[in-house]
Amino acid sequence: MADGLLLFLKLLIISLALPKSVAQSIKSARLLDLVIRDYTVRSNEKHFRTGLLHNVRLPTNLSGIEVFSARFRCGSLHRYGANVKEFRLSPGVEIHPCVKRVLLVRQDLGLNFSTIYYDNCELYGYQLYTPILGLLAYNVGKNENPFELKLSSGATPFTVDFRNVGKLVNNTKGLIPLCASFETDGKVTLSNLVSTHLCVATRHGHYSLVIESPSMPVRNKKVSGWKMGVGVSMGGLIGLTLLVLLLTAMLVRVKKRSRMEELERRAYEEEALQVSMVGHVRAPTAHCTRTLPTLEHEFRSNPKHY
Repeated sequence: MADGLLLFLKLLIISLALPKSVAQSIKSARLLDLVIRDYTVRSNEKHFRTGLLHNVRLPTNLSGIEVFSARFRCGSLHRYGANVKEFRLSPGVEIHPCVKRVLLVRQDLGLNFSTIYYDNCELYGYQLYTPILGLLAYNVGKNENPFELKLSSGATPFTVDFRNVGKLVNNTKGLIPLCASFETDGKVTLSNLVSTHLCVATRHGHYSLVIESPSMPVRNKKVSGWKMGVGVSMGGLIGLTLLVLLLTAMLVRVKKRSRMEELERRAYEEEALQVSMVGHVRAPTAHCTRTLPTLEHEFRSNPKHY
């Protein structure tokens, strides 16, 4: 009995300490999505009616994030669409793979956790005007590991209404907000509003309104260690290749010059010259020959008769 109570207390302490350590170590948007997914799946272990929104309770370490979820049948979601807070999914929405039950998770990351996207995405020259809203889909089933589903719009795109979303900037100074779509690879796609505080979307993901921030200094993008290592290695390899080519060219030139000198020396030694005495000095001499002139055509003049 005492051993069982001790084990229960240990598990309770670990479960209470784990969310705090996880929340403090969240630095990427992907990890944040996984943490929210796990809490949402646990909260949906109870039987909730299909199509009704359910508020997901998060630990105090994730305070500032608001999460709602709703379960749908894949076929019904495709035929009728759905309204999940600010997101309106038009009929004809595509779900891949089309599992029996789909769990839609709507996220409002608030001020603190929206900065994760700002720090990890290419959003230079702009600042967040509203918190980031997310819409993700997962499978729902007993004894099944949750995995992410792909949502895409049909003929009519999705809409995201930011009318009732809190603003992070009080005075826009006449700047018109833009719609921002945050991709998983860190890229951000900007587009114009279709109407006041209304954006369109064609797939699941994270969205926000942004405004220009000309006074904000451009941040230096950090270069990862492996990229720097690859760059240094490539630079060293190119430098070594150029050095080898230069040494090879110099060696070929020296060999060519040596060969020419050797040929000249041999030609000089093989030339036969006669040595004669000129005074008291022995000097090489050559035979002097003279070519006798010859007439090309024999011609004999007729003697004149006087």
